[in-house]
Amino acid sequence: MRLEFVCLLLLTARLIGADIIDRIAISVGSQVITESQIELELRLTAFLNSDKLDLSDAEKKKAAGRLIEQALVKREMAFSRYPLPVLADADASLKEQKARFRTEADYEQALKQYGIREDDLREHLLWELTLLRFIDYRFRPGIQISDFDVQTYYQQQLSKWREQGLQPIPSPQDARPQIEEILTQQRIDRSLDTWLSEARTQVSIRYHDEALQ
Repeated sequence: MRLEFVCLLLLTARLIGADIIDRIAISVGSQVITESQIELELRLTAFLNSDKLDLSDAEKKKAAGRLIEQALVKREMAFSRYPLPVLADADASLKEQKARFRTEADYEQALKQYGIREDDLREHLLWELTLLRFIDYRFRPGIQISDFDVQTYYQQQLSKWREQGLQPIPSPQDARPQIEEILTQQRIDRSLDTWLSEARTQVSIRYHDEALQ
């Protein structure tokens, strides 16, 4: 048997195997979300939240929704040529995750238990960092907090602080920086939700697995 033919057979076998293992679940424009990506999203999220791993259809549907949103953000990043961080930027976050465990062996055992690799975790943490930076870059400049907004929020908190018996109660001046940041984050979240809803109408989203709809 000719060597070229053997190589072709091997390559075909790999491609067929990869298709079986990692089928496309959703298409978002030119991007694809595979079944293995959805499962990995669930495993990583459970690990980071110290939750019991749940690979049910309902949880897969939630994970698919998150990955669709991520695909929309990645599409916007590409259009705006947003500079991506390097993998080393995730090292601090990875160190924080390791610090949750008493020993390196405990950490390795947890990775094994959730069925993930450290490389998977590092890449996920890098994406989280990238996403937070991009959202801040994309939406924070358009947020304005007025004196009235700050005063209204302060008065709302004032009654809660008194009910809780908080002492000393911070003055409006002392509380202002924190209030401004809280209100800014709330409005960034609302702006992001609005943008995601609009972005969904601008790109073709196709479910190859209808159970994920």
